[in-house]
Amino acid sequence: MTEYPKPPFPSQQQPMPGSTRAMDPRPDHGEESYKGSGRLAGKKAIITGGDSGIGRAVAIAYAREGADVVIAYLNEDDDAAEVKALIEREGRKAVLIPGDISRPDHCRTVVQRAVAELGGIDILVNNAAHQATFKDIADISDEEWQRTFAVNIHAMFYLAKAAVPHMRPGSAIVNTASVNSDMPNPSLLAYATTKGAIQNFTGGLAQMLAGKGIRVNAVAPGPIWTPLIPSTMPEESVKNFGKQVPMQRAGQPAELATAYVMLADPLSSYTSGATLPVTGGKPFI
Repeated sequence: MTEYPKPPFPSQQQPMPGSTRAMDPRPDHGEESYKGSGRLAGKKAIITGGDSGIGRAVAIAYAREGADVVIAYLNEDDDAAEVKALIEREGRKAVLIPGDISRPDHCRTVVQRAVAELGGIDILVNNAAHQATFKDIADISDEEWQRTFAVNIHAMFYLAKAAVPHMRPGSAIVNTASVNSDMPNPSLLAYATTKGAIQNFTGGLAQMLAGKGIRVNAVAPGPIWTPLIPSTMPEESVKNFGKQVPMQRAGQPAELATAYVMLADPLSSYTSGATLPVTGGKPFI
């Protein structure tokens, strides 16, 4: 709990969507620390946004727990190649699929390739997200609002709709929500609104799919040190990122991996419709 870096962080800004390699300090995704125990042996997973941040940590953990993984990402080819190498080092199969998940046809392509190249789908992790910071509603363009919804919530619908026919009883869907689901940051108005929608989508879909034996849950991270931060937030916010929570630091992606493993683990068979907060000690209402 105390060995990770605390703010203030060095001054740094990146163009969107950001790169892991340019971050200081570099995030910990569990590259050296995560030890698997076969909890997902033989499973086949799709992870969106799996090239960096939380998605990268989940991909590493899933591979070390015995799963093959499809990584869907936008265009961060170097970051994605690093994750692929880490997955293959565990003797697991990794498939990289670049492209824009805001497009329904691309979401269907991701699912089709997962079925063709992995032989099925047991786990869908809807993690990719778009965010940007604005001080006033007048500064949010129509295009920005629509883009945020298209990536953050519409893609979850397209991917889940395409994946469910290929998922057997015992399969799981895990969505990345946020503390913004219940405690919206006004400077992240569009992003926070989609995160509230994700929490509702999770609860509704869990009820809809219970009869098929498919569980649906969400993780609600607090401030996590990922490329989204230096590429979408003002310099001062980046410098002090995470200082506001009781642990007084940003969480590292590696610290969320166990939550995603638990929610995908078949042993969590009675957990569905839940939102699991990982917040550095800040209560989640």
